[in-house]
Amino acid sequence: MNAPLLPPDSPPNSPPAQVRNPLHGLTLETIVTALAEHYGWEGLGERIPVRCFQSEPSVASSLKFLRKTPWAREKVEGLYLFMLRETRRAGSTRNPY
Repeated sequence: MNAPLLPPDSPPNSPPAQVRNPLHGLTLETIVTALAEHYGWEGLGERIPVRCFQSEPSVASSLKFLRKTPWAREKVEGLYLFMLRETRRAGSTRNPY
């Protein structure tokens, strides 16, 4: 079994670096804010039908719900990753000619 690669200056019991994880270092507030700006609260409520996005939505109420509800947080993180891929594709689909 291979040991995980660690940076040379890291302590022996530290977890491996998450270099390729696009969610690493982002707060849930940053993710929710970016999704609300990109899709709007109505669009976000259509994509993830939970009350905190559909009825008087706010970042604060969403954070409170998502921190207590792991399945909903997973959906939000998945939608954020989808949004990143969608945004990258839209930027790279320009005709180079």
